Amino acid sequence: MMNNSLPLCWPTRNGLPSIAVVIAFVVVVGLLAWAAPIAEIDPLRLVASIPRLLSFLGNIFVMPDIEYLPELFKKMLETIEMTLLATSIALAISLPLGFLAAKNTSPHPIVFHVTRTSLSFMRALPELVWALVFVSAVGLGPLPGVMALSFVTVGFMGKFFAESIEVVDVKPIEGVEAHGAGWFQVRTYAYLPQAMPDFIGSTLYILDHNLRAAAILGLVGAGGIGYDMIMAMRLFDYDRILGIALAIYLIVALLDRLSSHFRARVI
Repeated sequence: MMNNSLPLCWPTRNGLPSIAVVIAFVVVVGLLAWAAPIAEIDPLRLVASIPRLLSFLGNIFVMPDIEYLPELFKKMLETIEMTLLATSIALAISLPLGFLAAKNTSPHPIVFHVTRTSLSFMRALPELVWALVFVSAVGLGPLPGVMALSFVTVGFMGKFFAESIEVVDVKPIEGVEAHGAGWFQVRTYAYLPQAMPDFIGSTLYILDHNLRAAAILGLVGAGGIGYDMIMAMRLFDYDRILGIALAIYLIVALLDRLSSHFRARVI
């Protein structure tokens, strides 16, 4: 009986990896070995930490604090409201910025570079750092959290939107322009419909990301469930830690299901 299976080999003349692949592999391994001590990656230390990790996991699986549920519901509702409000504000600001930051729709190269630089500045620092800045400016509460989330989200959404606009097909654009459409009409009826699926996908991803980001902004007094979470961790209040973790997981899972359902119906 004839064996038709081919031996596994590289697509080269001798079937061996090329010199470039070998050099790249050696360089990557060398960089990882050089960076491991800097990042304090020690296999012995990791093995020694297993008992403490198992002890923590053994303590966390307790009955959630039932009396804390009303306060947990209130804090999670505040976190969700922060997420929806910040994402909506960022969406409204990012859409025009996306057109200004795209090479094929920006009115002038200077506008393109200024917009791209501004978007890079907005996403250069994480939400937690901007939350500290806005807490210093407007005080404690959900408002600095919404401001921080909106600010960083504009940086990401504007970049995603611009990249989606830059890869649209030029034929529908030429067709709309051939009918005498103006600058605004071309962007509304030619660019926007083609980029809309990517817009929706990016927005749903950002919404998911912002919910998890909003859950930690309370660490610096910017509203949400973060403050309760860090206090429960510091006090080893395991029944509250489990309740908060379960609540965040359920909200993220529910949001993921809704996003998948919405994406399947629209995209």
